Order: sequence, then C-alpha cells, then structure tokens
Amino acid sequence: MNTEHTHHDHTQHHRMMIRDFRKRFYITLVLSIPVLALSELIQQFLGFSLEFTGDSMFVFVLATAIFVYGGWPFLKGLVDELKSRVPGMMTLIGLAITVAYVYSAAVTFGLEGTPFYWELATLIAIMLAGHWIEMASVVSASSALEKLAQLMPSEAHRKKDGETEDIPLSEVRKGDVLVIKPGEKIPSDGKVVRGSSYIDESMLTGESRPVSKAEGDELIGGSINGDGSLELQVEGAGEDSYLSKVINMVREAQSAKSKTQALSDRAAMWLTIVALTVGAATLAGWLITGAGLQFSIARMATVMIITCPHALGLAIPLVVAQSTAKSAQNGLLIRNRTAFENARKITTVVFDKTGTLTKGVFEVGSVDVHDTQYEKNDILSFAAALEGQSEHPIGKGIVSAAKDAGVSIGSADNFEAIKGKGVQGTVNKKSIAVVSPGYLEEQNLEQPKDAGRQGGVTRVFVLVDKQVAGSLALSDTIRPESHQAIQALQKRGIKCWMLTGDNSETAEAVSKELGMDGYFAEVLPDQKQDKIKELQEQGEYVAMTGDGVNDSPALAQAQIGVAVGSGTDIAAASADIVLVNSNPLDITALILFGRATYRKMVQNLIWATGYNVIAIPLAAGVLYSVGIVLSPEVGAILMSMSTVIVAVNAQLLRVKKEELEEATS
Repeated sequence: MNTEHTHHDHTQHHRMMIRDFRKRFYITLVLSIPVLALSELIQQFLGFSLEFTGDSMFVFVLATAIFVYGGWPFLKGLVDELKSRVPGMMTLIGLAITVAYVYSAAVTFGLEGTPFYWELATLIAIMLAGHWIEMASVVSASSALEKLAQLMPSEAHRKKDGETEDIPLSEVRKGDVLVIKPGEKIPSDGKVVRGSSYIDESMLTGESRPVSKAEGDELIGGSINGDGSLELQVEGAGEDSYLSKVINMVREAQSAKSKTQALSDRAAMWLTIVALTVGAATLAGWLITGAGLQFSIARMATVMIITCPHALGLAIPLVVAQSTAKSAQNGLLIRNRTAFENARKITTVVFDKTGTLTKGVFEVGSVDVHDTQYEKNDILSFAAALEGQSEHPIGKGIVSAAKDAGVSIGSADNFEAIKGKGVQGTVNKKSIAVVSPGYLEEQNLEQPKDAGRQGGVTRVFVLVDKQVAGSLALSDTIRPESHQAIQALQKRGIKCWMLTGDNSETAEAVSKELGMDGYFAEVLPDQKQDKIKELQEQGEYVAMTGDGVNDSPALAQAQIGVAVGSGTDIAAASADIVLVNSNPLDITALILFGRATYRKMVQNLIWATGYNVIAIPLAAGVLYSVGIVLSPEVGAILMSMSTVIVAVNAQLLRVKKEELEEATS
C-alpha cells in the first residue's frame, strides 16, 4: 500500500537521523575532553595547569572539527529556518556556535580577548544529545502504525482450482476464496462461504466475547479464528480493508497533534530575535560612538554568548526527564511529553469499558438451582465437564469457577457444539447441555422466573436430560479500582464518560454502578473517534483511556491518549501515556504529575530567558560609563550558572505526598 510505504520511508528517515545525531554526539564528546582540559577558565576553576607548545592551535583544530562536524545539523537548520522565515531553536543554536567559533578563531589568530572553545564544545554536545532524544521520541510515537499493520498475517491460504496455495498477503485480491485454519488470523475483510467458528474480534471491535460466525457472516481482517475451519470470500483487501482504514485514522490524528508548537520553540524564536537585534545594535552602537573594533566585537560576542540556549535547550527536557522517572515510580509510562505536560488541562476522561474499567475476563457471579434434586456444586460440575472441551471465554470462566470452588470436574462424552447456542454431551451417563436463553426459546422451554435478565450479566442454562436444572450468571467483573478512580476524578471537577462496543444494557449497568457522567454504547472504532470529536467540539479537553486496537483511533484523536498496561501493544503505541499497573486510579496521579511538571517547565523557561533581561544590557555595556561591564568570560560563567540553576530546579520537582496518597488510595 502506498501510504504504508510512505509511512515506512518516513520512519526510516527518522531512524537514520537518530543514528546520525548519536554518532555526532559521541564523536563530539570525545573531541571536547581535551578542549575542556586546555581551557584556562576550566583549569582555574578546577585548580590545575596544563599547557604545551602549540596548544592553542591544537585546541583550534579540535574546535574546528567540533564546529563543522558536530555543529553541521544546527548550521543546516539555521539556513533552513531562515529560508522559511521561521527562526527557532536551530537558528539560535546555529548563531551561538557560529559567533563563538568565529570570535574564538579571531582571538587565536591575534584579536585581543579570550576564546570560547569550551563553551562551543559543550553547547554542541548538549544540543546533539537533546535532538537525539527528540528524534527517538518521534520514532517511538510512529511505531503505533507499524504494530497495527502487524495484526495482519504475512500469508494467506488461497483456494484455487480445488487446491490450496500459500500466497503473500499483498497478492490477495477481491473475490479470492481463502481458507482460514483454527487459531489463525483473518487475512482480509470478507464473507464466510463455508464453515462456522467463534471469532475473537476484541482487538478490533471491543466486544469482549468471541462472536459466532457462520455462512454469510462478515469477517474483519486482523481478528482471530477460533477452533473451526472457515472459507472466506475476500471483499476488502489492501487500502479497502477495515484495519487499513483504522491505521489511516490513527495516522491522521497523530499528524494533526504533532503540529502543536512547543513552548520552548516559541521562547527560542523570541530569544533569537532578541539576540540578533541586541547583538547587532551593540556592535553598531559602540562603533558609532568611536570604540575600537576589538572592544565592539567583544561586547557583541558577550551578548551572543549570554543568549546561548544552554539553559533554554535544557529547561524542558530536564524537567521531563525528572518527572518521567518519578511518574514511572508511580505506574505512569510517558511517551508523549507535550501531552503529559497538558494533563493539567483535562476536563473529561473517556474510559473504554472492557479491559479498562473491567478486567476483560468472564467470572461466574452466581450459580442458581432450578431443580431441587440438584445442588449448586452439581450444576457447576456438569457445566465445567462440558465447557472443559470448549475454547469459549465463558466456558473458561465456568471451568475456572469450578476449580476455585474445589468442585470435582468429570469427563464428557459425545461432546458437540450447538452452533451459536451452546454445547452438549454426556456426563455421568446423563445428557447435559449448557445453552443460551435463545436456545430455551427455540426448544419451547420455559425460562425460570428467578433467572431474569440483569444488566451487564450473561446467563447460561444447564439442562439435564433436556430439563432446566440450573443456571450460571457470568459477568466481565468491574475492577475494584474503577469506583475510586471515578470518584477521585469527579471530586476534582473532571467528567467521566464510558465508550464501548458492548450492548446498551451492559453499558448502562456498568455506568450506573460506577456513577459515571454518561456513556456511549455499541460504538464501532471509527465512531469512537467521532465521539471524542463531539466532546472536543463542546469545548472539552479530553483524555481517552483504552486497551485495544479498537481504541487506537480514539486514543490518537483525544488530546491525551492513555493506554492500560495490560492491554495490547498497539493501544500502548497509539497512546501518549501508559498505565503500567493497569490501574484507572493512576489517571489522577497523571493529572497531579502533569500539573507539577508544567509548573517546573514554566519556572525554568522564565529563568532561562528572564536572566537575560539583566545580563544582556550589562553585556552590551549600557553601564560602561559607571565602570560596570560584563566580560566574555563572566558572560560564559553566567550562562553556565543559568544551566546549573535550571538543572537544580528540575530536581526539585515534587508532588505532595498527601495529595498523591489521597488521589490513589
């Protein structure tokens, strides 16, 4: 598919850039060590002396290599930004390293002053490391689409002229008849033309129970076949497939989100304008007043060095590094830094039901006896004996309940599946069947009055010799933490909605039990994205929480996508934040950490740019007449101090312990 190739090429380009930045960083780091060791300022600070004949030329050669090789991405970025007339961080870095290099080279060859080689080397090394991390983040985010594509098998079994041949998925065409064996992934969208089976569509539609499929039923590519064999006539292949449309939706939503400009980029743009304006004005002003060329250049260089974005470039990454580590200790895996920072803006949290608010596993809630000659354990034993031969999740839940209760599970003979209605066989010489309410209606068997329908509950009946002996109520159990999570969020004025592909009856029951603000039921994946858009159009800042492929478009569409750790890799890759412990309560912790992170970011940005308000005028020489002027060396020290202050402030990031405990207890 063309769009897949385009995305693949784009991702490969980013990976090449990561390797390039990483290589340049390590080489620059090695070259910087002797430059730092031979710097007079560093020697004075550390209290040692190191010099030899020709050391200045040696440092010049190393600095030139660092400037040309390590600084190349920024010099190229400077040209590109100026061409597009959008100056930003690349312009500022490019200007800073150019001024530092040209001025230092001039000093090496006779101009009075002190070279800035060590500042040049450290600036380039730090910025290379920062951009390496940035590009790695971009590739990580785009991996969601690759993982979605991996849901499809690499080959398909095509039936042709009475025989079956294995072909690459790319060769599947509309109208082909494919054979799907038990346990295999469905290779394309289409219609069943022969056979029957249960299909696991939970990764795509959110329906927690495998769906019975027989001749004439539709299948979705990427879903998983149960224990039956099927023949499928292809209706949607390539770009026309359902999964491809989901992939495109995720790509579009992620692309729209990536256009948001970071706060640091805006700060860099203004700092660039200030640096250029003040630097040029300083040089021109001193020359006009009759000052010497060397003095004027020194003043301009000091201004440019002070505005070097060491601190600005680290203001946000340092805070994020700290908050990411602390968040991880509290069960939050941060994938999108901007989204994490914006968690403070959340007004509505939308939860997927299955696997997020619920465990995604069927459990037996009650065993009811409708024929007094049997006991509960008898009913459970009969059902477990049959269901032990079934792969259906409801059957697994019944067997698990029998084992937990210590009930003896006998063996079943003459096992047979009743298509779409249940199973039957012989247990202890009795004819046993485990069936749905629909089967009772078909056989004109009266449903016991004490086994009425309950919201969110699936009930199966146990027949002994064709008479209703008992029933079992199963449900996808709500996580214990879900109640607390909803209450904690609503306490902070945040609305909680549920979004699910399950039926309205189940959705209403779960919503009422949790006290949610509302729910959307029977919603397909493409509609889930639309529901998120509806809330956004109402002015809500939405966080979406889900665990499956069916949630991927909605996770990408929401301002903040949150995946539970027990869900699929695809959901995690589409999300901005992953709840490692699969605990809905951690969303409250996310908001608290997001607020604390944003506060530190703003503090660092204010300092990283604010100190220039005082330092730049002094560097320009506005108080020269009263004997106050900053030399280039002092300017470099101030620049370094601002970086240290930003780093220390980032380390002070905290979320009040009592507030966190209250939110997550």
